[in-house]
Amino acid sequence: MLPLLLLPLLWGGSLQQQQGYQYELRVQESVTVHEGLCVHVPCSFFYPWSSWSSPSNLYTSWYQDRDNTDYDSPVASNNPRKPVKRETQGRFLLGDPRTNDCSLRITDAKRSDTGRYFFQMEIGTKVRHIYKDKMLDLQVTDKPHIQILEPLESGRRTQLACSLPVSCERKQRLTFSWVGTAVDSLNPQMLHSFKLTFTPRPQDHGTNLTCQVQVQQLPLTTQRTIRLDVSYAPQNLTIGISFRNVTALKILQTTSLSILEGEALQLLCVADSNPPAEVSWFRGSPGLDATPLSSTAILELPRVGSAQEGEFTCQARNTLGSQSISLSLSVVYPPQLLGPSCSWEDQALHCSCSSRAQPAPSLRWRLGAGLLEGNHGNASHVVTSSSEGPWTNSSLSLHEGLSPDLRLSCEAWNVHGAQSASVLLLPGKAVPQAGVVPAALGGAGAMALLSLCLCLIFCIVKARRRQAAGRPKIRNDEDPVMGTVTRGSQEKLGSDRPPDQAPPAKDAPPSGEQQELYYANLSFYEMKTREPRDPEATSSPEYSEIKLAGK
Repeated sequence: MLPLLLLPLLWGGSLQQQQGYQYELRVQESVTVHEGLCVHVPCSFFYPWSSWSSPSNLYTSWYQDRDNTDYDSPVASNNPRKPVKRETQGRFLLGDPRTNDCSLRITDAKRSDTGRYFFQMEIGTKVRHIYKDKMLDLQVTDKPHIQILEPLESGRRTQLACSLPVSCERKQRLTFSWVGTAVDSLNPQMLHSFKLTFTPRPQDHGTNLTCQVQVQQLPLTTQRTIRLDVSYAPQNLTIGISFRNVTALKILQTTSLSILEGEALQLLCVADSNPPAEVSWFRGSPGLDATPLSSTAILELPRVGSAQEGEFTCQARNTLGSQSISLSLSVVYPPQLLGPSCSWEDQALHCSCSSRAQPAPSLRWRLGAGLLEGNHGNASHVVTSSSEGPWTNSSLSLHEGLSPDLRLSCEAWNVHGAQSASVLLLPGKAVPQAGVVPAALGGAGAMALLSLCLCLIFCIVKARRRQAAGRPKIRNDEDPVMGTVTRGSQEKLGSDRPPDQAPPAKDAPPSGEQQELYYANLSFYEMKTREPRDPEATSSPEYSEIKLAGK
């Protein structure tokens, strides 16, 4: 008998479990509806079953989140003792609680309806439960919804969908249209569907795309505009430059740049890409394992020299690809003059002059008031010039026309500057000089050379006097060689004296005779001040070797 008595109890427990032994609410937690339209929110609820529960005294209500159920009115309810809010009366409609239906139907949605709502059930006056574990989040908008089905990437077809958040049973007739520069080239028929299929381009990034929806049953037209976010690989690389203490960047229009030696240079690489590219600078072409000179868009060259000449490459890279641009940098500078240097050979004065510059310099000789340039010659002179790379060389041979007041100079120039140097041919038997004097020093250099020659004359005369007085002669092996002075003379062309005949020792040549022309070359290897052996000697430096030559 006992098992028979327990059977109803077990059956009742199973029934309770089927009806829902715990409080539970099943509802869509987020719902969006367009202003002026309707929406249906499905909902079902469960509660513990008991024998005293009766559908006749089961009441359900929806409240706004900020409401108090003790004294605030609900937005929707089937309880006759609880009047609903005036602003929602007739628009918020409940489902049948007898079938555990807590669905909410909202018509003529208003922007003020936006908010959160919770559900409450009551059984008579004894049971009341608020389902706050799940709440309804209602959003009322005045624009349609545009859904991007996949990320927009340049060159890849994609789809967009436009819709009005409408979920009432009554079907609405909607008309769609798409407007934007990204879809201007499409077939017009494709622009009147709720789905849009197109292939984005890099230039479409950042442009606007508008979906317009018209509801036929209502005088309602609404639209939404979005800004397209199109991903694409780096493109349109440009290089900006700043130099000569100019802070503003200038966009380089070519792939080559010449800059004056010693100047500071700043290079900026700009790439058009989405997402933003990582920019690096390389020397030459970037290889797989090449180490960048700079891992930023800016490359600083504080002092440009010949070592910086060559190719610099900017590489921009993102997840979709990479692009490079190269710049050929050349360093320019004004002429650097070497020479002139002269020597007497074969009864002619031979001079040579060289200059280095970028671009390669031009060389010419100035003989007195005349200019000698290029490659040419005659009975009095021959000029030979040649260029290779940054160097230009020129030589001059003078066979006649030498005079005591002759001025000979070599001039070099290019677009960045000029430089000249002179050779002075001095007459007489005094120790002569010939030197390279920069044109910028002018007469000051000539005076310095004259003063130096006077000092040398004084030293020579003093040394001879010491020898005559019985003082020992200074030998080359006693002191290191400090310098060399070389002197030579040659009379003008046309003289009958043999080249190796010595000139008169004392008297000057009589009137009408040819005057000798002396030239000098002075080289200093090392200067050293020696303590004077004679108390009367001065503190001026002496030289261990003096070579004199005269013809």
